[in-house]
Amino acid sequence: MKLRSPDTLRALMNQDDFSLARLARYADCSKGFISHLLMGRRSSCTPQLAQRIAEALHVPVEVLFEPRASPSGGRNVCRKDLVSA
Repeated sequence: MKLRSPDTLRALMNQDDFSLARLARYADCSKGFISHLLMGRRSSCTPQLAQRIAEALHVPVEVLFEPRASPSGGRNVCRKDLVSA
């Protein structure tokens, strides 16, 4: 799942008085990972981790994260130049 905005994550953490360590503990991930999300060095995580972060901050997961679509949009793609005739 892709983080919508590091600023939104930071604002929600500040609102609920969450430190990096506290959110990492609640979400069961490293402080470094949360730091990377906040600084824009990382922008995505697993759906499970996204859910844990959202739950810790008492918001729906959709407030913080958007689903990451596959490059093909979930469709079966067959490139003609790769198919032998």
